[in-house]
Amino acid sequence: MSKGVILLAAGGTGGHLFPAEALAHELNGRGWKVHLATDDRAERFAGHFPAAAVHPVQSATMGSKNPMAVIAAFWKIWRGVRKSSGIIARIKPDAVVGFGGYPTLPPLYAATRRKVPTLIHEQNAVMGRANRALAGRVDAIAGGFLPEDASAVGAKTVITGNPVRPQVMEAAKTPYAASAGDQPFRLLVFGGSQGAQFFSDAVPAAIGLLPETQRSRLRVTQQARADDVARVKAAYAALGVDAQVSPFFTDMAARMAAAHLVMSRSGASTVSEIAVIGRPALLVPYPHALDHDQAANAAALAAAGGAEVHPQSSLSPERITTLIGGLMNDPDRLTAMAAAAKSAGKPDAARLLADLTEAIASKKPVSEFRKETHA
Repeated sequence: MSKGVILLAAGGTGGHLFPAEALAHELNGRGWKVHLATDDRAERFAGHFPAAAVHPVQSATMGSKNPMAVIAAFWKIWRGVRKSSGIIARIKPDAVVGFGGYPTLPPLYAATRRKVPTLIHEQNAVMGRANRALAGRVDAIAGGFLPEDASAVGAKTVITGNPVRPQVMEAAKTPYAASAGDQPFRLLVFGGSQGAQFFSDAVPAAIGLLPETQRSRLRVTQQARADDVARVKAAYAALGVDAQVSPFFTDMAARMAAAHLVMSRSGASTVSEIAVIGRPALLVPYPHALDHDQAANAAALAAAGGAEVHPQSSLSPERITTLIGGLMNDPDRLTAMAAAAKSAGKPDAARLLADLTEAIASKKPVSEFRKETHA
């Protein structure tokens, strides 16, 4: 017999849907029936999503300065609220959990109007716009990197961390083993769809400036945009460097576990995975990220000692050469950074998030839940 119903609401991108999916698996395992409310973009993910039903709900972004566009967006969101209210009346959820993105606004707003317990999960160290709009109305906030403090938001925040993929949990079992002397040194470089081009330009140039003794040790795995793959491969081939370059690696978690050093952007899921696996990192926040959330995420891991943060504007090829070359010659520092990163990881984030969801569904105050979990 089902414990009850939990309605999850998430934007239609992988970044919002993945933590929702991890929570759904955990809740299903505990005997809850899970429903998902999202937008039409999620149809490509919905086949994999462990939900009893997927409910498409209209929403809209509020970024336009055009008054007519704002009115149209409000009207679309309001229609989404009315539809969400009908869904909530029909399935009678014990709690509604939002994961960010504008499609979460109608279901969460409808739930707060109907006095259904509510929770939002924020992956980043800086709250996104949709979650910011909801923060004052919900009962609790689960944070990947948000602080628990005395502010209005901090007082109802619980640091759960960000759920990571099963492949990441498996990769986390591989201990860090530093490369020393003339042993091969595995460098992993990736930047997401928007952020990879800088690395395609700068990293091969930087590696070309390394002394031959270091260059011969390097084994590079680099993610690059499809348009850049051929030229990045050619650059490494000209240098005689062993490099695997691709727009996408299906085994990224295993490659991260095999790496002696990671150089990447600092999206919330990336930083969370680096920490859970426990690898030293040079983090380069994407400079055009909304709300500068990547810089804040990177700072959280750097504060633990697991990463160095370098603004893109400071990274000439010469500077990258110095950073990579210096760390290649300092296995003790890399080992210490790996241990520090691992200590900041939250491998049990899905379990903590499910615990908080059940607490909210039972109307337990956040302050009481925090006392129990910190005891």
